[in-house]
Amino acid sequence: MKITISDKKKKDIFNSIFNLLKSSSSQINAIFENNKLHIQGIDKSHVCLFELNLTDKWFEQYNVTSKQEICFNTSIFYSMISTKSDEQSLVIKKENDDSLIIELINLTKNTDYSKYFFMPLLEYEYNEMNIPSTDFEAEFSLPSKKVTDILSQLSNFGDNINIKCSQDCVDFKTTGNSGDMRVNILVDDMTNYAIVEDEQLDITYSLLYINKMCITNKLSNNVDFSISKEYPMKIHYDLGDDSSLVFYIAPKLSDD
Repeated sequence: MKITISDKKKKDIFNSIFNLLKSSSSQINAIFENNKLHIQGIDKSHVCLFELNLTDKWFEQYNVTSKQEICFNTSIFYSMISTKSDEQSLVIKKENDDSLIIELINLTKNTDYSKYFFMPLLEYEYNEMNIPSTDFEAEFSLPSKKVTDILSQLSNFGDNINIKCSQDCVDFKTTGNSGDMRVNILVDDMTNYAIVEDEQLDITYSLLYINKMCITNKLSNNVDFSISKEYPMKIHYDLGDDSSLVFYIAPKLSDD
């Protein structure tokens, strides 16, 4: 097995993906199939489920002749790949059952030093969950930079976020000991917006978890939100080349 990423933007995206995943799970189970890399996992509190799919065409080189399923420490893996420079190719190889090889190879002379890592693999059993196709009552897209800024600001005032969707706007609100903050987003200020006719949604989620999922704006230009009264909220990043990173977060339980 050998995969390579040389494009600067995709190296940054790959780096950002595992920066997010390490905050959700300390270890992950990665499945390298013939045509894609697939990762699914859930945080230890069982509040957030994540699913990553990177197709073979997303990589500069994707050489996987037979299905490979491996488990590794997410933080260690991120620490290794984050040492890359813009002038280096990221190469990931598996030559035996015990370790993963990560190489950062210079693309040009007289730049950074090439780096080589060996990471031991773990034994970890994860039962893949089937995620059914769902019709959500409201779906909207916002620029990722604005999402990152808004959630960072909201987190200064509270631990939970209340999301209200009406026919003409979406409200983000948090309440805490230091005060309240509400962000009103009109339809014209969204990249896309769709809501079931005459529907009104009023749902509260953990702001801590959502902020972790949206802490970077390097994954895509927009963040897609899908909300329902009956299902967890879906946060979707389009990574290009038919690839995506998706988070599902359960709502907060009512105190009633």
